[in-house]
Amino acid sequence: MSSEILEKVDKVIDKYKRERKALISVLQDIQQEYNYLPKDLLLHIKERLNVPLTQIYGVATFYNAFSLKPRGRHLITVCMGTACHVKGAGRILEKLERDLKIKSGGVTKDLRFSLESVRCLGCCSLAPVVRVDEEVYGRVRQDKLMRILSHYD
Repeated sequence: MSSEILEKVDKVIDKYKRERKALISVLQDIQQEYNYLPKDLLLHIKERLNVPLTQIYGVATFYNAFSLKPRGRHLITVCMGTACHVKGAGRILEKLERDLKIKSGGVTKDLRFSLESVRCLGCCSLAPVVRVDEEVYGRVRQDKLMRILSHYD
């Protein structure tokens, strides 16, 4: 890990006055910066906050917002709830997997997109639904997917 990156992490830790109780906030800031929590940085946080690594991993694996694996810059979420499933969400997910050359839970080689499926996004009247980051797309058709994704760098 470069000294520049470690200095950046130290600034985050200092922002929270090196308090152990700020662990979640520190991890959130690191996650936001790198899109995941690199192991080397977790070890550095362990030393700087004097927190057991088991506690850091416990927090990092408990909260869904954290990832220990690299994530794409944009998260594509396909709703697989009943309404979406009935309206063809499975085919939409399969098309995304083919076109992006990844499986659900994976990330593209260029780290542009992560793909996941969820049980329900709460937009049943718009089925089938795909969310990219915080933007929700309803009544999605397979032929519109790549046009939707073209808006994301």
